Amino acid sequence: MIYSMTGFAAAAAELDAGSLALELRAVNHRYLDLQLRMPDELRALESMLRETISAQLTRGKVECRIGFAARTSEQNPAQLNQTLLHQLAQWSREVQAIFPDARGLDVADVLRWNGVLQSATLSADTLRATVLELLQQVLRDFAAAREREGGKLKEFLLQRVAQIETLCSTVAPLIPAAVAAYEEKLSNRLRTVLQGDDSDRLHQEIALFASKIDVDEELSRLRTHLTEMRRVLDKGGAVGKRLDFLMQELHREANTLGSKSVDAEVSRTSMEMKLLIEQMREQIQNIE
Repeated sequence: MIYSMTGFAAAAAELDAGSLALELRAVNHRYLDLQLRMPDELRALESMLRETISAQLTRGKVECRIGFAARTSEQNPAQLNQTLLHQLAQWSREVQAIFPDARGLDVADVLRWNGVLQSATLSADTLRATVLELLQQVLRDFAAAREREGGKLKEFLLQRVAQIETLCSTVAPLIPAAVAAYEEKLSNRLRTVLQGDDSDRLHQEIALFASKIDVDEELSRLRTHLTEMRRVLDKGGAVGKRLDFLMQELHREANTLGSKSVDAEVSRTSMEMKLLIEQMREQIQNIE
């Protein structure tokens, strides 16, 4: 399968203590750039999250966001964290002993302090198991979304490959006609200048011209690279870097084809090829 580096997936779970939500989103990037955003109380799970996500993704700028909304109700009222309250009181006395003019903590300050209000808590094992279950579900949905997008990218690229192959087949017949036109033009010029027939010189000039505009080698390499593109796309996997390299090679051959052109149709064909290659290059940036 071909996978896109862009994707999004989310899942949520309802627990006695509150709601847990996990989101995973990604855009294209040269390497794997993983960012985790979560409440401090879940920070202990960061290592596990990084390891699990990195095992399935190789490229992309990935953001994993976890949110926890504690539930407070009549059946599950919030409780004051007595230990933290006493610690805050001690800190306040110590600060005011050194800075007598400092304002003490009021009730609003205390209640807003992170961790002062507590609701039903989850055990570490339950929290870890729930987050891991959510992550596995999100990764499955995320992979499915990336696969669907990757399938569209593959179809897009194969269409352009077929178009370039068609353009290659139209170039080869144009070269003999260009050589024949040059031969006629050169023959008339030599007859005018030399007032006679110098067949040897004419044949030498024509042979030199034909070698300069010969594009068989460029067309052959173009076809070889296009065949390799089909093989890579059919093989699947993490092929983005390989395809990006092939774009460089295709562009080089199409550019050489244009530089050798003495025919307007060949020049136009070279330009169309380069446009198609650039379209493919832009889309390949999104492939893992």
